[in-house]
Amino acid sequence: TAAYRHRHAYRGLTAMRRLLLWFKQDLRLDDHPAVQAAVDAEQVLPLFVLDPALLDYGALGSRRLGVHRARFLLESLANLDSELRQRGSALLVLPGRADEVIPALVERFALQEVLTLEEIAPEERQQLAELRQKLGHIPLRELPGNNLLRLDELPTTLEALPAVYSQFCQQVEERLPVFQPLPIPERMPGLPDNALEVFEPLPVLSQLGLGEPLNALHSAFPFSGGEIAALARVRDYLWLRQGVRRYQDTRNGLIGSEYSSKFSPWLANGCLSPRRVIAELRRHESLYGGNASTQALWRALLWRDFFRWTLLRHGDTLFQQRSPHPLDVRFTQWCQGRTGMPLVDANMRELAATGFMSNRGRQVVARYLVHDLNQDWRHGAAWFEEHLLDYDPASNWGNWAYLASAASDPQRQQPFNTLRQARQYDPEGAYVSLWLPELRNVPAHLRHTPFLLSQRQLEVAGYPRLEQIPDTWRPYLPHVA
Repeated sequence: TAAYRHRHAYRGLTAMRRLLLWFKQDLRLDDHPAVQAAVDAEQVLPLFVLDPALLDYGALGSRRLGVHRARFLLESLANLDSELRQRGSALLVLPGRADEVIPALVERFALQEVLTLEEIAPEERQQLAELRQKLGHIPLRELPGNNLLRLDELPTTLEALPAVYSQFCQQVEERLPVFQPLPIPERMPGLPDNALEVFEPLPVLSQLGLGEPLNALHSAFPFSGGEIAALARVRDYLWLRQGVRRYQDTRNGLIGSEYSSKFSPWLANGCLSPRRVIAELRRHESLYGGNASTQALWRALLWRDFFRWTLLRHGDTLFQQRSPHPLDVRFTQWCQGRTGMPLVDANMRELAATGFMSNRGRQVVARYLVHDLNQDWRHGAAWFEEHLLDYDPASNWGNWAYLASAASDPQRQQPFNTLRQARQYDPEGAYVSLWLPELRNVPAHLRHTPFLLSQRQLEVAGYPRLEQIPDTWRPYLPHVA
């Protein structure tokens, strides 16, 4: 019949689709909506565009992409390329601007559509708008992004979402969604004809003008970038060691790889789907039962999602919350881990050496910069953007704004005493000794208060003196000073 012929003619047309699959911060095949949308095409060109502008210094004095983030990114790209090659495809990585590179490839290979994931940050959303304009009649299709919740799973409209996390959390949990992540495809469509002509070897750090980072023996994140490493960590943390069952008790740790899930770098680079994590967590709970720790991990993923929806809702305003405080030399000392406050300095040295810092450490150094040193929080956020393996704009800028009281949950904000934190979370000074070798010979009871040593002792140790001691610290000094 005519209807039969029309239906099969349409199938023939769709089978001839030639697509460009644009990867950004979504470097995986598992539970990837754009990958799933591409598997039925005849030819697909997977692409990642590495913009050299990421290596430039921004208005706040830091790079968008530092050496540790770059290393993790390159490892993730290499892993994605390997996974694609095992499935009959490959990843094309090219330098440049996406709105210039992609239209040129579309024209060269007569591609009919560009698939990618949605973005939440203003700059990235603007990039998508500019690309759509340059593509003209070629459609740019955006699939659901790296959120835990989809738009239709939110408890209210985006505009009506609570501005306070505790309220957001309560509303979500009143009608708990079920997560059904999509599996990795067994095969991918082949590359467009002659596409290998434009392939180049994956870049290395030296080509980006970055040195090779030294291996830090004490790194709390001794893992590689990429989807394979991410899924292996999920398997280990939830199933083999079952560290998740102790998460509530260990999450404020400072030393080692097992005090927390360490999922965040893979989530930030899109090597790991948050929906996969929660689906596995629910499966774990169905077999072993839920407890305070599994609930705490769920809430941590929901906290991440809260910032993502908040950023999408408010856009640029999150980045424009200015601080009344100007920068001075104390900001440089904070960056270098030379403030004279050992817990702060140890965390900042760990960040510089490894690209990672514990959640507790982030709270300590951020609050110290803002409330004790009276420095502009936006510069701290920019420093984290350059160095943190798990940087993503929503969590980074959202958490900094929250800690600086530029955006806050009144139920969660409490006075913060840095020396009390040191006594509580590093009682023996083990963490401080790990990252501040100049204090290892200082008696243990003075490692958090080296400012009580004589000037000569500090000069011999090579550690700076903290000149102003807050009155609130006096109850936590080893003796009245």
